[in-house]
Amino acid sequence: MSLNFGIHFAQLYTREGLLALDALFLQKLAAAEPALCEQLVKSRLEPESLTAKQESTLLIAVGPFLEDFIAGLFQIEAQVDALIATHSELAPLYVIKRKFVKRTAAKMIDANEAATFDGVQLRADMLACLGGSFDELRFAQLISAWLEDESAHASQLELARRYSAWAFHTKAGQAAHPDGVLFRGVRDMAAEDLVPTAQKSEHQGYGTYTVAVEHIRRRKGFSVTDHGTDLRGALEQVDYCILCHVQGKDSCSTGLKEKQGKDAPALRGKAAYKKSVFNVVQAGCPLSEKISEFHTLKGSGNPVAALAMIVVDNPMVAATGHRICNDCMKSCIYQKQEPVNIPQVETRTVKDVLALPFGLEIYSLLTRWNPLNLRRPYPRARTGCRVLITGLGPAGYTLAHHLLNEGHTVVAIDGLKIEPLPENLSGVRSDGSRATFAPVQQIGSIFEDLDQRVLAGFGGVAEYGITVRWDKNFLKVVRLLLERRAEFLMFGGVRFGGTLDAEQAFQMGFDHIALAMGAGRPTILNIPNALARGVRTASDFLMALQLTGAAKSDSLANMQLRLPVLVIGGGLTGIDTATESLAYYPVQVEKFLARFESLCAQRGEATIRASWAAEESEIGDEFIRHAKAIRAERARAAATGTPARILELLNSWGGVTLAYRKRMFDSPAYTLNHEEIEKALEEGIVYAECLNPQAVVVDSFGAACAMKFRAQVRDADGKWSDGEEVTLPGRAIFVAAGTHPNTVLAREDATHFKLDGRYFAACDEAGTPLRPEPGISKPAQPDILLSKGHSGKFISFFGDLHPSYFGNVVKAMGSAKQGYPIVSRVLAQQPPALSEDDSVFFARLNSGLRVTVHEVTRLTPNIVEVVLRAPFAAAQFKPGQFFRLQNFESLAPLVHGTRMAMEGLALTGAWVDVKKGLIACIVLEMGGSANLVAALQPGEPVILMGPTGMPTHIEANETVMLVGGGLGNAVLFSIGAAFRAAGSKVLYFAGYKKAIDRYKVEEIEAAADVIVWCCDEAPGFTPGRPQDKTFCGNMVQAIAAYTRGELGEAPIPTQAVGRIIAIGSDRMMAAVGLARHNQLKPYFKDGHFAIASINSPMQCMMKEICAQCLQPQCDPVTGKVTYVFSCFNQDQPLDSVDFAGLGARLAQNSLQEKLTTQWISACVHELRLERSVV
Repeated sequence: MSLNFGIHFAQLYTREGLLALDALFLQKLAAAEPALCEQLVKSRLEPESLTAKQESTLLIAVGPFLEDFIAGLFQIEAQVDALIATHSELAPLYVIKRKFVKRTAAKMIDANEAATFDGVQLRADMLACLGGSFDELRFAQLISAWLEDESAHASQLELARRYSAWAFHTKAGQAAHPDGVLFRGVRDMAAEDLVPTAQKSEHQGYGTYTVAVEHIRRRKGFSVTDHGTDLRGALEQVDYCILCHVQGKDSCSTGLKEKQGKDAPALRGKAAYKKSVFNVVQAGCPLSEKISEFHTLKGSGNPVAALAMIVVDNPMVAATGHRICNDCMKSCIYQKQEPVNIPQVETRTVKDVLALPFGLEIYSLLTRWNPLNLRRPYPRARTGCRVLITGLGPAGYTLAHHLLNEGHTVVAIDGLKIEPLPENLSGVRSDGSRATFAPVQQIGSIFEDLDQRVLAGFGGVAEYGITVRWDKNFLKVVRLLLERRAEFLMFGGVRFGGTLDAEQAFQMGFDHIALAMGAGRPTILNIPNALARGVRTASDFLMALQLTGAAKSDSLANMQLRLPVLVIGGGLTGIDTATESLAYYPVQVEKFLARFESLCAQRGEATIRASWAAEESEIGDEFIRHAKAIRAERARAAATGTPARILELLNSWGGVTLAYRKRMFDSPAYTLNHEEIEKALEEGIVYAECLNPQAVVVDSFGAACAMKFRAQVRDADGKWSDGEEVTLPGRAIFVAAGTHPNTVLAREDATHFKLDGRYFAACDEAGTPLRPEPGISKPAQPDILLSKGHSGKFISFFGDLHPSYFGNVVKAMGSAKQGYPIVSRVLAQQPPALSEDDSVFFARLNSGLRVTVHEVTRLTPNIVEVVLRAPFAAAQFKPGQFFRLQNFESLAPLVHGTRMAMEGLALTGAWVDVKKGLIACIVLEMGGSANLVAALQPGEPVILMGPTGMPTHIEANETVMLVGGGLGNAVLFSIGAAFRAAGSKVLYFAGYKKAIDRYKVEEIEAAADVIVWCCDEAPGFTPGRPQDKTFCGNMVQAIAAYTRGELGEAPIPTQAVGRIIAIGSDRMMAAVGLARHNQLKPYFKDGHFAIASINSPMQCMMKEICAQCLQPQCDPVTGKVTYVFSCFNQDQPLDSVDFAGLGARLAQNSLQEKLTTQWISACVHELRLERSVV
């Protein structure tokens, strides 16, 4: 595509092209304003010579010229002029509001007098003047005209004054203009009343908050819940801003500074800033965005220049703004009244530019070339250095941008599945090679409805942790800012520490590693029944909802949720969990009913219900009853033209209650994000305060049905004590009690990662240990280096991993902005590791990290082997480890309106061929996503995240007994082979329900010195080797028979066994574990060690993040209960495993899984028409 001025679109993505563009801009600026151009060029050479005010003045002066240049470059002058004109047309609104409504009408006529007015008559008279309908802009324009000749329009002005006073002061007047700006006043901010719509009710020892029905906002599934302000609202906030950069008091950007003596040394870091009444440091925007300056440009009708001003400090601005960050507002100069809603203005500015023709390309260009950026107006020359960024959340993608503009090559990996985009949009083919991409002319062409959006995976916590209060299409925008750049490469489904570790990364040629893996380890409640069925962490819920697609009508994701819902916690994650669980329930039951009715029509209701246990029947009936009630209410609403009262139904079934241990006033959500509490209450949740969890109550099925709390009482001195016991019903209980920094790497690789308390240890640029300043987004110095290796290469850390920057999205981004110069400095300490071209380096990574299906083979009627080409993962695999397998949603077929996209499957590696780069996994088709593996096609791209979990400990010169049941044998033959290779003897009990279930006989024989083939059905198996045995019956009986000599001579006596490893169903492992202390006890020596490989429910499998894999353990001696993340360590002491708890965890979604199994079965015929199924 050719642009104006002889520039081609492709040039915008090369440094040479941007230099040419910059020269052209300076040439045009010099022709129009030679003195301004000279000042700009000089300031680029010595930017630090300018004071902050001088820099602001210069940039604001250049802004309109940049606006015109951009419009001319993309040949959209008419559209930009129209947008500018819209800004200008709205100007009377704010002039009249300030000068007439507030200073004249509202001041001359107070609230008491306004309350006596006949509002109905006033409005009728005013409408008559306006021609029958009220438009605020038309009103302002009329007032402006009347004020030009006040004497001639005295009566009209008097009417307008009275009407304005009534509209400004009274509830009825405000109700007449619910979405307007002209009569909206500024609310005083009292710390104890930040959520004025909240109504408190007192209960037995605790209080609850709700809002009145007139404040309720009715959700529409998972579409965007808050579109933000329009241009009128944004410009109102700009007009409200006093543009305090002029006085050097732009605290929204620079922070509210503590006063200090004239000759006192300058305060630095946390000590430099004031604290709010909630003891929150008021450091302002963590990015130090030029807020007042961009407001100046926005208010003067320069929307493109306003965006350019933002991008100087916040290039990833699409990922900040409304409903994301508010640090700037907390430090606004207005401390006793409502602050300027800066995030609203910021997001509106982004939207206004994106809505222009080629708006995405304009924004994208400004992140690479920006004349308002004096210090780096265009990317620096290539350095040859290569940086590996681990994690593509806010810190990771912001850091990637800055390092690219520093001239470095960047490779980013993330453990989440990242869906591919079309190559003509992203510029990347499925094999990772570069392709030509086309400019996006209209942003709407790439945006999706959120409730149908492909869950792309890019963005880390911004993808799975932030709800649809924010338009996640912005993540696609941010992704394209990076992915289209030739010096950038990214991979999803690659966990650092698994597929790739620090030593390997440095050996491959990376010059630096930056950790940006911010997802923390969830806190677990140490109370009775803390992991009963129905209890989950909030991280587990949000990830299942927003990554596996549980909320989508066409997904196969199984997440079973019953009402009432209890959410435990007082932070933003708890708030999000509460609102989204309330929104998810109707989606869940309506999807359940639709599939249930369809299956019943095909197969009969008795067939569909046949496999349901008693508890599942109870839940199924409940879901069906609720879904039919919702369906009837929707029909009633459609027939009467009134809103569907779904919320009222949900509340009648128990609704959603968020419970916090202290007052709402004390909660993190209130002190940091009170707006989110207000929004959540408007969606219909109940906020219960002063409730400290004591125990989960379970029903006769062992599932959660309520929670016991102890009411908390606060005395006059602020001390808390226990009050009455309170029980609240809860069938789903989500724990959002905070997180801890995820420092698993320190346990996996102590050479490169050491701890200093809860966080990684840090060092300076010489490698000398230091301790970063904690809890401040603008520390005295940004200490982001973690370690320096013997080779002189550094590792750095950012975002929530870092003690300075944890807490929110924009702080994570701020860590990247403050830290990238340090990364560049340490990179400059030594030459790049490799001199090869990026294309060669990238090709090697693409070959090693991109996974494709090699072959799919059916081994038995319900067992499939899938062989995958994954060279790097194959080289890392060790026996006992496992992987997360997923296909891509965007590539999965659509069958019967259902997207055949898998949930993450935990699959153990059965064998690897490192030379060929192949990994084999064996899958039991037990329903759900596992049944889709047979439909994978050779060459199909997939995600194989791992290896993860801990390798099984292999001891040399031992006698080991392996006990494998069913699919567990796929795990054990690689473990057995490893033991034999280490010189150990292996006695292997291999069990199967049916003779037809046996597979890979030769591999199992190679893994054992002696095998006892066990089968539940007669006549059993015929051994293929003379030393092997056969037995019909269960595993415990087989061990006893072998030991007693009933199967013939025992070549390896069980009394010689020092280690037992059991892998199979939880019932089998529990039986073996118990029998060792009872009927089998005489046959084993004292002190032998027994472990069970636990296949608990798993989702992310990235080690201690989502916590779906949490498994209780009980010390057999003390009875103390502890909790283990099974995806980190699946091999657990057999005597400590709580098998009853494991069974309960495995049954979390049992009803949904059974229905999904039947649904997939019904879809298979059509699926076979689209692709081969083995």
